[in-house]
Amino acid sequence: MSRPVNRAKRPASRRTRAWAAPAAVVLACTLIWSSSATTVAGPSDTGLKGAIDTILTDPRLDGGAASVVVADAATSETLYQRDSGDRLMPASNTKLPTSAAAMAILGPDYRFRTDALSTGTRQGSLLRGNLYLRGSGDPTTLAADYDALAAEVAASGIKRVTGRLIADDTRFDSQRLGRSWAADDESSYYSAQISALTVAPDTDYDAGSVIVSVAPGTRPGAAPRLTLTPPTDYVDLDIRATTVPAGRPNTLGIEREHGSNTVSITGNVPLDASTTKEWVTVWEPTGYAAAVFADALAAHGVRVTGGPARLGRPTPAGAAPLATHTSMPLKELVRPFMKLSNNMHAEALTKAIGHETAGSGTWSAGLAGISGYLKKEGLDTAALRQVDGSGLSRMNNIPAAEFVKLLLAVRDAPWYADWYESLPVACAPDRAIGGTLRSRMCRTPAALNARAKTGTLTGASGLSGYVTDAGGRELVFSIVLNNHLAASVKSIEDAIVTTLASSTGTTTRLVRPPTPRAATSGTDSAPALECSWRKPSRC
Repeated sequence: MSRPVNRAKRPASRRTRAWAAPAAVVLACTLIWSSSATTVAGPSDTGLKGAIDTILTDPRLDGGAASVVVADAATSETLYQRDSGDRLMPASNTKLPTSAAAMAILGPDYRFRTDALSTGTRQGSLLRGNLYLRGSGDPTTLAADYDALAAEVAASGIKRVTGRLIADDTRFDSQRLGRSWAADDESSYYSAQISALTVAPDTDYDAGSVIVSVAPGTRPGAAPRLTLTPPTDYVDLDIRATTVPAGRPNTLGIEREHGSNTVSITGNVPLDASTTKEWVTVWEPTGYAAAVFADALAAHGVRVTGGPARLGRPTPAGAAPLATHTSMPLKELVRPFMKLSNNMHAEALTKAIGHETAGSGTWSAGLAGISGYLKKEGLDTAALRQVDGSGLSRMNNIPAAEFVKLLLAVRDAPWYADWYESLPVACAPDRAIGGTLRSRMCRTPAALNARAKTGTLTGASGLSGYVTDAGGRELVFSIVLNNHLAASVKSIEDAIVTTLASSTGTTTRLVRPPTPRAATSGTDSAPALECSWRKPSRC
């Protein structure tokens, strides 16, 4: 697979505040569209065919493929289609069926649980037995949540455990990486390993990763200053980087070695460089969770003396509960999941669907559950292939027509309002609202109007969602573009959606894509990442 270019118990308000803030300002990196618009007379097909066909003649798509469908949301009438049944790589548009199936099967009030339990007998502050940490797949568990669990264990009166800490991740299977995920992405946080026990280092909930912060040392020749979030001995930092005089090139490299939790820090860091943050995956997130919990227990005065933690053992029936942490409900979790296109949320939900529908927390069971839901909603599941929940795999193939069927079908679901709110909003600058669309389609009729799921892999791009046209009609659209050599074809997608937003049922206002600032053909060794997969995000 090519490198993707799409990446103490706290009050609930602290968890969700970031996902409810209003839009404030328009970002400076937006494109100006008004000068590119012209009016086209509308024939009986409302003129959309000629307008969208014209947009799709953009030379960046030469030799590529396009599957595009537009429909009237109220009547389901197809207003435009181009190769609607062609199976193309949808990238993160794959999260549309995953998220919808999760809402339907698990339910909007579904919560993940993480439990601390004990076996054996109690003698005052002494527990003669093992302490179990049992996970159910929560991809949003923070170090602070493990600290809260540890505080509850201590509050129960336990000061010493004669047995071991056992990390029970058996709700999911032991397959950590998805089908055909790229080996050279293993260190990247958007390709983290999936486990029923994991840790997120931030409130973007990038499960299974740590944040390595590197700042220049105090003088040339000194080692750079490093910070690890959350602090943990589970990850080793191999520092081979050097501080160099101000003005010298910054050649800093941060990457985890395959099969280990050693993160190598290499290269030169100029004395005047700002702090660099890199989100890096861990090897074996179950061990990561156990290590963070063990540190929290020690900090709260609970000693576990029976030896090193054991991973992957089931909790015995009848184990006594000591503490429980529950995640935010799915109707809230779906917002950071979809707004920021979080791959790990998609895969955790896929395996949770498998456990719910078949008693098996596996990709195969979860995907079968998603497929069953899609078939019930009228999609032709024989016409598509889904091999993971996130779209990270290049083996996913879904036609635009099937996305439109889904987008139409979910409008009658009782959970639709919450799901609709999870979609990124064009030109809404707050990350919690605009998400991956926050810098797109600004100063156009689509701004603060279009809601859609983005998707990007090298040579694959997608945008599927909803927009209201100038006549007040809600439209459903799916645009899947593949096999282009251009670094980005996002402005082509945006031109189509802006044309829809500018048009009425009788006239169509063609909006041409702006001339891209970068080269539009030829291979690109480092294409720009999708907003959600840039850390820290600058778009």
